[in-house]
Amino acid sequence: MDILRMVLTGIYVLAALAIIVVVLLQEGKSAGLGSAFATNQESYWNKNKKHTLEGKFETWTKVTAGIFVVLAIALTLI
Repeated sequence: MDILRMVLTGIYVLAALAIIVVVLLQEGKSAGLGSAFATNQESYWNKNKKHTLEGKFETWTKVTAGIFVVLAIALTLI
């Protein structure tokens, strides 16, 4: 059981570092409060954003955050 905990803790730390790196590589979202009321959500950029490097960073942020949360729960239960 201790070996499993050490392996999960190592992966947990790597996931935390990956989240930090990926978030720091993303562009700032400086649209401000005005973007909450924007109605032009059907632009070319919004439709094809997932194919850009920024879209891939957002996807990797979601994936690593999911891994981080699952590992946090698993380490709590062990």
